[in-house]
Amino acid sequence: MAVAPPLLSGLSEIVSDYDLILCDVWGVIHNGISAFPATGDALTRARDAGLTVLLVSNAPRPNAFVAKMLDGMGVPRTAYDGIVTSGDVTRAVLAARPGARIFHLGPSRDLGTYDGLDVTVTDLPEADLVVCTGLLNDEVETPEDYRDMLTGMRARDLPFICANPDLVVERGDRLIYCAGALAQLYDELGGSSVYCGKPHAPVYAEALKRLEAMGRPVPAPKRVLAIGDALRTDIIGAAGAGFDGLFISSGIHAVELASEHGAPPDMDAVAKLFADGPSPRAVMPRLSW
Repeated sequence: MAVAPPLLSGLSEIVSDYDLILCDVWGVIHNGISAFPATGDALTRARDAGLTVLLVSNAPRPNAFVAKMLDGMGVPRTAYDGIVTSGDVTRAVLAARPGARIFHLGPSRDLGTYDGLDVTVTDLPEADLVVCTGLLNDEVETPEDYRDMLTGMRARDLPFICANPDLVVERGDRLIYCAGALAQLYDELGGSSVYCGKPHAPVYAEALKRLEAMGRPVPAPKRVLAIGDALRTDIIGAAGAGFDGLFISSGIHAVELASEHGAPPDMDAVAKLFADGPSPRAVMPRLSW
């Protein structure tokens, strides 16, 4: 019978075991609408204890956009040392393809991702590759609404750069589809997607590169704690990089774990969730000190 990882009462129970925290944003720091104050406090206290805290997000936009959004939600700058996003990795991928003609699949608010790059945003028939940041209207659409478009892209064998590998993300009490769900369908149709965020290695490499740029030593993997609310991206990604994971149960898995609104999770359900793959070091409903 599967055994659940331990349930922590606070980050303070394990913080001394680590030098670096890589913390997810959506589902941990906020739910897409409002921030969780206790999380900002916990990360601030971790920094006060000598740890470096980098936020690692599958947001398809560069880190400055995420910082501005967090400011608007009242997340204190004392809670983190820096931010790394899948949008940052996407920009690096595009910078290696100067002169590319790209079709932007996603909302217009993400067009700033290409600012300053040697690329041309064009219509699909003229495009060399596709960059997907999300659905055009994620309030109502599903990946199936894009099947015909993706089939046409596959017929041309267009490279598909996924700027947000999340399948779904929280928005208040709802889950909405993300770019990863479209990339997943494209792969199922026989296409080839390049994933720029968690759980894939490039975003973790970018985070450690950022740490070095700050003049701080890169710790051994066992001294790194990755915090997140998604098995597929956060926990599997952490395990693949050799990091410990701290799982937040009141995020995208809240319903299946009976952990809505910060309630303690059903630990039998937690054990089942991690029965067939990597398990985190510990679980918390929401991050607090």
